[in-house]
Amino acid sequence: MTQDLGTRMVDALQECFGAEVRQAGDHYQISYGALKLLDVSIGKTGKTMIVYTESNTDAGDEVILDTNRRFRRYLDITTGYSTKERVKKAKTVEKED
Repeated sequence: MTQDLGTRMVDALQECFGAEVRQAGDHYQISYGALKLLDVSIGKTGKTMIVYTESNTDAGDEVILDTNRRFRRYLDITTGYSTKERVKKAKTVEKED
């Protein structure tokens, strides 16, 4: 699943948000709805995705809900894991630290 993570990461931004994807070095960025900035990049090993967000605090409830749905779908598509699976995986990573 990690072989095409970079491609999936960028393609899914367009698919899930329909926003213009900007490239800044090895980072890909969009602005959409309740996200002033969504910045994604590949981790050093090439097996992880690093996600940084900045919220638009002026967004209304409907915009926040829509953005959240799209963001969860983006993570599902990009990682290949459901929300439950990502939480479970995150817990095992926390135990390793």
